[in-house]
Amino acid sequence: MCIRPVIPYASSVFAHVRPDILYDLQIVQNKFCRRAADAPWYVKNSVLHRDLKLPTISIYMRDTSERFFDVASSHPNPLLVSAVSYEPPPPHHFCRRPRSVLLDPPDDLTVEVEKLLEVNKMAIV
Repeated sequence: MCIRPVIPYASSVFAHVRPDILYDLQIVQNKFCRRAADAPWYVKNSVLHRDLKLPTISIYMRDTSERFFDVASSHPNPLLVSAVSYEPPPPHHFCRRPRSVLLDPPDDLTVEVEKLLEVNKMAIV
């Protein structure tokens, strides 16, 4: 509840941040999840996220960025459309733009949560 309302407004800033800073935000979210669920120390964070149906910070930022760029690219204002349409830089380029966050590889926790969600979908069907 503390971090989530800020992320959509600050996503352009968070897109330029180093991955270890996002990892620190993920740690805070994991601690809040553990406290809210009253989960013991041995429960994996990926299981907490799956059970609480709460996406990781990186998934949430990626989804928020996708929604922003989808809305902005279809906006009637041509200046806004021209601001969001660009070719992403090559992967070895040092400058990251906000849309680059969509191309970044997921972190380990995100991969584990997505695997667990897939297993749950298979079990339900």
